[in-house]
Amino acid sequence: MEMFGQNVYNLSVMRERLPKNVFKNLKNTIEEGLPLDPSIADVVATSMKEWAIERGATHFTHWFQPMTGITAEKHDSFISPADNGVLMEFSGKELIKGEPDASSFPSGGLRATFEARGYTAWDCTSPAFLREEADVITLVIPTAFCSYTGEALDKKTPLLRSMEALSKQAVRILRLFGNTEATRVTSTVGAEQEYFLVDKSFYLERPDLMLAGRTLFGAMSSKGQELEDHYFGSIKERVLSYMKEVNEELWKLGVTAKTQHNEVAPGQFEIAPIFENTNIATDHNQMVMDVLKRVALRHDLVCLLHEKPFAGVNGSGKHNNWSMSSNDGQNLLEPGHTPHENAQFLTFLMATIKAVDTYAGLLRCSCANAGNDHRLGANEAPPAIISMFLGEQLADILDQIVAGGAKSSTKSGLMKIGVTTLPALPKDTTDRNRTSPFAFTGNKFEFRMLGSSFSISGPNIIINTIIAETLKQFADKLEKSKNFDADLQKLLQETAKKHQRVVFNGNNYSDEWVKEAKKRGLPNIPNTPEALKELVSKEAVEVFVAHGVFNEKELHARYDIMVEQYVKALNIEALTMLDMAKQSIVPAAMEFATEVATSYNAVAAVSGKLDVSAQKELLGELCDKLASMNGNVKALEKALDAALKIEDVEKQAASFREKVFAKMLDLRADGDALEKIIAAKYWPLPTYREMLFIL
Repeated sequence: MEMFGQNVYNLSVMRERLPKNVFKNLKNTIEEGLPLDPSIADVVATSMKEWAIERGATHFTHWFQPMTGITAEKHDSFISPADNGVLMEFSGKELIKGEPDASSFPSGGLRATFEARGYTAWDCTSPAFLREEADVITLVIPTAFCSYTGEALDKKTPLLRSMEALSKQAVRILRLFGNTEATRVTSTVGAEQEYFLVDKSFYLERPDLMLAGRTLFGAMSSKGQELEDHYFGSIKERVLSYMKEVNEELWKLGVTAKTQHNEVAPGQFEIAPIFENTNIATDHNQMVMDVLKRVALRHDLVCLLHEKPFAGVNGSGKHNNWSMSSNDGQNLLEPGHTPHENAQFLTFLMATIKAVDTYAGLLRCSCANAGNDHRLGANEAPPAIISMFLGEQLADILDQIVAGGAKSSTKSGLMKIGVTTLPALPKDTTDRNRTSPFAFTGNKFEFRMLGSSFSISGPNIIINTIIAETLKQFADKLEKSKNFDADLQKLLQETAKKHQRVVFNGNNYSDEWVKEAKKRGLPNIPNTPEALKELVSKEAVEVFVAHGVFNEKELHARYDIMVEQYVKALNIEALTMLDMAKQSIVPAAMEFATEVATSYNAVAAVSGKLDVSAQKELLGELCDKLASMNGNVKALEKALDAALKIEDVEKQAASFREKVFAKMLDLRADGDALEKIIAAKYWPLPTYREMLFIL
């Protein structure tokens, strides 16, 4: 308890250190979303500086989230020249506004390279914190990042806009149900983070892991995850020691790290926090990823956050558990014991169903990148088809609404295991569905398509905005009603009939579902270049502009950035593959082939009667694979050169996906085949067996 939040300038610290009127003013901004009073900035800055210096801080930084998907920071010391040396100063102006160079961050054409000015703005709703690393303590201030002309250049600004949009429309719905106390609704998120750990020595010998984050070559070991013995297995001592230090660092930062366990694949693990305000949850997930990577190095490990670091075993995702809470203490997705009678819950549920069905393409887009293309639809993650799991109870209520009105709710009960010494367990009203992209799990929706390296900002911007839109449509109709109960029933029935198609409680991995989804008219967007187009569709532009989350210019900029990032990721992978093939694998194969040839000649020279067919067959196979690899190296070089010459961004991305990536697969097949026949002492790379099963 003493450790938790000790490095956070939170409300309890503010209450102790700020004058009462200043604390009250700032608290109202943080909790009620009221405008920030700039006149309090100097007082807050002085308090924050003194608190940080008492704990050993020498520098401060405005911490922001540019369109790279990771965080950025520039450190400044507190020192200021004085007559007899220096003073430790930190002004309100320095707290509120920073000015990093914006020219080298992705802008998607919003700014020219020579237009360097960008601004960071203090986000007081996410608490400042201290980062301790290498005996250096830094005051870290979460900020938004915008251009000189006012466009958002980051992932925080549109997230905050989307949260305000959702709150505005959700409060309108609450008013219709007679709630006059709630003034704000906040989306909440708990982000489950999956990751791999590998020994640092192996990582340093794998150029692909270092440069691309995943193995571009690598034959599967004789054992993978088929025994299902790693999932929830006993955590080994080295990993447990690492997890202990991760937890302690996160707890000091106020991150509610709650759950940790072995995941399905060998060498794969998960950490999960308790849900919280989406803005803070987004900042905290960035901290989680940073701490996972930094602490791993102290244990001579490397944390891999790529979606598919190893072929043949499960990749890593990030489950985004989303809900809505009002500031009078309600979870708006809590069904209660009799959800068929809970009209308010059913209204928010129907708004969510309508949003997911109407804007399925945007949700698919929110989870698109080069790494996640390896996971989606691969029987380890949800498919590229967006659907919703409601469970038996809510699916039954939905059927009743379609038929004319909900009359009953299926009840939960007790499950008896059949052993007298074991307690009867309270049974939930429905099972869980781990194959569904968007699954209801009791009082929240679990969006399971995110990749492990993602900022959760993008998906939650979209969820907040599309549900704000459907809530607005509901409120626009119901506020004009003369008979609220009857009109609400009619609205729920119309919505259920039109959008029930997106609800599917079965196996999303099955081929039958792909066929059924097509019959229902649900989109199936198989890859990133196609999915990203959804961001600049007419419907997307309209909904984001209507709620003030993005303007059209910002949307097109983000599209350009994400397409460019996709192309760059595949380009790096292709170049790395070529280097590894030419500099490591081919030379190793030639050296081994020479030894085999030497053995063949030496044995044959002893006596013509000796059987050298094994050497001859192995040498022939080596030469065949070498020739094939040589040809595929040239084919990849040709495809890569052609793709890089394409100027149209959409056509270039398509070329990388359809041609460059296809040649990469061919080249990998040759490399993996050679790994299986080359003697271990000649193979130049750590193998899957070594990397996956040491932890």
